[in-house]
Amino acid sequence: MTRLDEIDRRILRELTRDGRLPNTQLADRVGLSPSACLRRVQELERRGVIAGYRAVLDPQAMGKGFVAYLTVGLSDHSKEGQVRFESAVAGLDEVRECHNITGSVEYLLRIETEDLAAYKRFHTDKLGVVEGVRQLTTHVVMGSPKDERA
Repeated sequence: MTRLDEIDRRILRELTRDGRLPNTQLADRVGLSPSACLRRVQELERRGVIAGYRAVLDPQAMGKGFVAYLTVGLSDHSKEGQVRFESAVAGLDEVRECHNITGSVEYLLRIETEDLAAYKRFHTDKLGVVEGVRQLTTHVVMGSPKDERA
């Protein structure tokens, strides 16, 4: 396990909010000189604490106004059944996240589509025909007062 001190945590908090923050501004916000701050960031990257940087996309701005979480129960609980399911959803653009979870179902998916009609087509024509899918339960996102996904 990687040990993080308070300065590391402040650096990570700032970069989580804005991964494109210039080093000079980051250094100012965390109370370090620019060179010391850069060394810290590079060390966090080297240790794998910072795994990468990416653009955070706004689904609304991309025409994906309907967001739902979908739980999926499989009829085949074997490793092969999981691999088949994971391979099938890997090619579905509507699936933005896929998590293997514990409990009464095997997967939790984050789905983004244009609207409810597009979601229904996805649910029925794409996910509903995947071999081994036993149960689908949809949870529609009505709002996201806190969302720290990067």
